[in-house]
Amino acid sequence: MEVCSTVSEWAALTTEQRCRRVAKVATTITEAAEELVSLCQSEQRVDPADTLGAELVPFCAALKFLGQRGPRILRSRHHGVSGRPLWMWGIQSTVHRVPLGTVLVLGTWNYPLLLVGTQAAQALAAGNQVIIKPAIGSEQVTARMVQAFHDAGVPETALRQIDSSTESAIAAIDQGVDLIVLTGAAATGRKVLTQAAQSLTPTIMELSGCDAVILLPDADLNRAAEAIRFGINVNSGATCIGPRRLLVSNAMADLLTEALHVRLANVEPMVVHPSARNAVADTLDQALKQGATDRFNVVDTELIRNTGQMSPVVLDNVQPDHEVASADLFAPITSIIRVDQVDQAVKIVNECPYRLGASVFGPPKLAQMVAARLQTGGVIVNDLIMPTADPRLPFGGRGQSGFGVTRGEEGLLAMTTPKVVSRRRGRHALHLAPRREEDTEALYALLQILHAGSLSRKLGGVKRLIGSRKR
Repeated sequence: MEVCSTVSEWAALTTEQRCRRVAKVATTITEAAEELVSLCQSEQRVDPADTLGAELVPFCAALKFLGQRGPRILRSRHHGVSGRPLWMWGIQSTVHRVPLGTVLVLGTWNYPLLLVGTQAAQALAAGNQVIIKPAIGSEQVTARMVQAFHDAGVPETALRQIDSSTESAIAAIDQGVDLIVLTGAAATGRKVLTQAAQSLTPTIMELSGCDAVILLPDADLNRAAEAIRFGINVNSGATCIGPRRLLVSNAMADLLTEALHVRLANVEPMVVHPSARNAVADTLDQALKQGATDRFNVVDTELIRNTGQMSPVVLDNVQPDHEVASADLFAPITSIIRVDQVDQAVKIVNECPYRLGASVFGPPKLAQMVAARLQTGGVIVNDLIMPTADPRLPFGGRGQSGFGVTRGEEGLLAMTTPKVVSRRRGRHALHLAPRREEDTEALYALLQILHAGSLSRKLGGVKRLIGSRKR
């Protein structure tokens, strides 16, 4: 295997060579799988299957995607004679996708392998140097992942890890980077954007979510309940696209609550991350004061504040304007919002400040129609969360859930900037000729010939052009 030891050597490799090298990381990740699973264990990540199924398997798929599809996605695009405007005679152009330079990845603690790793891999495949600032508490697993990249042939100078402190991120941005990729809370996003604005550094913001589930009247209630159970429990509720709001009719609300109670009653208490405990407890207290009902009688906000322990919470009688209905909570909580019509559910989703994703359960044709009306980064029909792990798909949100995308073809292109190279063949260039009196009339005629709305008007343009040449 060819070896490159510097950033310039890494960027100088062909796209195919870089993408092959990045794809090989899947092998070194697989060889370190047990160690990575162990390092991911925490109070929130108690089940090894969460790391394997939600991180390692889709992460390695994303790496293989880059090896197989990356070169085609990043290849230069040539624009020659076909489709060329008449007035561009002699011009041929090529659009190249070139690396931005240095990409700073500000990592997250809830999915430190899939999210951070895929962002770094895409930036590297595009030819960038990558700096990773891990989330506090994720230093060891990030270091082991970075080592897997190095073991696969990515030079240490092209991918390096810095300290996990906030000061470290601030210093890195001050020193100058060419793109910042943040996965985190909306509040963190505002701080990063404020600093990035000083140097006009572009950013990709993958921020908070408060995702909704719409249940249509003919939805499969058992399927929906199973999916919601999964979404509430996965990663101890620390998932930005978890089901936080259930928009359902009065007729179905009690049936759904019963179905969820059967599936959640015996779930072991989970532990909320220390950074989220006070916000979760405060939001629950406020919801209950505003009239929400704790359907399973499990809310103990003092226990949450002191230990982080909580059982899955299903709140009922939540109104769209309640704080909990638009809160970015990283905990096993969902709220039932009763709606009379589908239009009302669509309006609630589209007016929420967080619009990362949504799910619609119901007959496929009708559910697809509803999905088309939702102004979110993505919509899943008759499922939730898992389809977003497809390496071919971009991921990003709208509103306060951020902007820009990572992953998929669009995510890879986002790690580059287009560079256009145009060249003229031949010596004839009308715009370089001395300006003549009849040129204005000729340009009016050309515009009419090319873009008039009827054949007679176009023919009029031809006559006008002939007339201009007779002057």
